[in-house]
Amino acid sequence: MAVLYVIATPIGNLGDITYRAVRTLSRIEALACEDTRRTRRIFDHYAIPAPKTILSYHEHNEEKAGARILGFLTRGIDVALASNAGYPGVSDPGYRIISRAWEEGHEVQVIPGAGAVEAALVSSGLPTSSYLFRGFPPRKSGRRRRFLAEERDAPHTLVLFESPQRVAATLRDAAAVLGNRMAAVCVELTKKFERVHRGGLEQLAEQCESKPLRGEVTLVIAGSNPKFLVPEKDADGSGPAAERNE
Repeated sequence: MAVLYVIATPIGNLGDITYRAVRTLSRIEALACEDTRRTRRIFDHYAIPAPKTILSYHEHNEEKAGARILGFLTRGIDVALASNAGYPGVSDPGYRIISRAWEEGHEVQVIPGAGAVEAALVSSGLPTSSYLFRGFPPRKSGRRRRFLAEERDAPHTLVLFESPQRVAATLRDAAAVLGNRMAAVCVELTKKFERVHRGGLEQLAEQCESKPLRGEVTLVIAGSNPKFLVPEKDADGSGPAAERNE
């Protein structure tokens, strides 16, 4: 029986790919990836021979490309599935074809690797025992505040992806809805200019407004617990805050 290999690829640093992923990519006959140019960098970096077939699989062609993937699997040809960064299916295309592969009786194997959610969560210094990842919040403030209000009383740590152009506004909305909780803004994780800014939501919003961010951003926000609220006397930035550079 053919196998659909779901491969986690580096979120920035190409050195974060696993030996198992490299070995699998070197022997598969068909590869479905979000952006063929991005994935080819892995093949070039590790001198991996390109598979016979490389096809694009993204949110705009999931139906058509998914049918091609299933066609390969039905003919007994293994297929590797990769997104631009991290795990296919985690805020990236992938879960639909994975579900269809299972439904049609094909084997699915996940090859683990780097992920922005886990990297940001651990970097934040906030509790990791219970957390919720909710992807990208709504773009408009009203909907975003309602989205955040759903987690107002939840004890778990909240992890979000956000555009650098909207991160300051999202932090402002989060402070208004959740209170001035401790949080972390993780930028360009695993890349050359990685930054982790840690502090109260209000303080972080001010920082992002005064010095707009560039690159990919992951937000980590403390859950509902009084010990994670920043005292008012620290609202001017004199309280707990830190930036880690790599």
